Order: sequence, then structure tokens, then C-alpha cells
Amino acid sequence: MAGSSSAKVEEGKKKARIEIIPLIDVIFFLLATFVLFTLSLNRLASLPVDLPVATPQSESKPNPDDPTVYLNISDQGSCYWKEGVTNPAELISTVEIGPRLIDYSARRGSQARVLIQGDMHAHFGPAVDALDQVRKAGIAQVSVQTTVQPSGK
Repeated sequence: MAGSSSAKVEEGKKKARIEIIPLIDVIFFLLATFVLFTLSLNRLASLPVDLPVATPQSESKPNPDDPTVYLNISDQGSCYWKEGVTNPAELISTVEIGPRLIDYSARRGSQARVLIQGDMHAHFGPAVDALDQVRKAGIAQVSVQTTVQPSGK
């Protein structure tokens, strides 16, 4: 009799099963919510930017008539002034940067361009001071070189 009473208990228990239909309903609800949410996002308006195209180093040749001033900031806080590609770099103090930039801006006018280069161990402060001097001189075309190189080159 003990065996028959345990058989009745097992027959009374229902076997657990997973209902898939409610799970599919929940997934469709989430999918519809996600689609409606992404469609309601506003697109960010942006300005078109013409990015420069890089040329390989072998194809680019320095222009001897290029009026760009190369201002190299060293790790000791001194500066190297190089006007044009063919002229040698000249060691100057940070006090001379402002008057030289004003003179250069007066000679070149709207064609005045400055490229600020930093030494691999230079501090950021002298480079920011050089940028301020360029702004005070009224030069609009300013670039900052991001490759690492030693000073005076």
C-alpha cells in the first residue's frame, strides 16, 4: 500500500513547462518600443567640414616660396624661429616672439601662417603662450604640429 499512495501523489503533480507565447509577446513589445524610440530621436545638425587629404612623404616636396613661420618650443622654454623652409632655425627668447610675429604679420598680411611645433619634452605652458602671441599679432592661420621631434630642427 505504501507504493500505491506515492503513485497517487506523483499523478496529482503537474509537470512544469515553459510557456513561449507570453515570452514572444514581451519580445515583440520590446522590439516595437526600441524601433519607435530610435525613430523619434532627433538627428544632430552638423556643419560640413572639408578635411585635408594626406599626401605620402615621398610625393610632398617643400615649397621654397612658402612664407610659413615655424615656431619650435624647446623643453628648456627657449624657442626656435624659422621663416620659410629654406632658412635655418634661429634661437630666440620667448620675449622676442611677440614683436617678431607682429612684424611678420605686417609684412605678409592675410598670407601670414604660423606652425607651432613642440619638443618631445616641452611643457605645455610655453606653447600656449606662443599661441596667445600669435592671436595678439592677428594671425588667423595657425597650426600645431602633433608629431614628436627634437628642438631646433
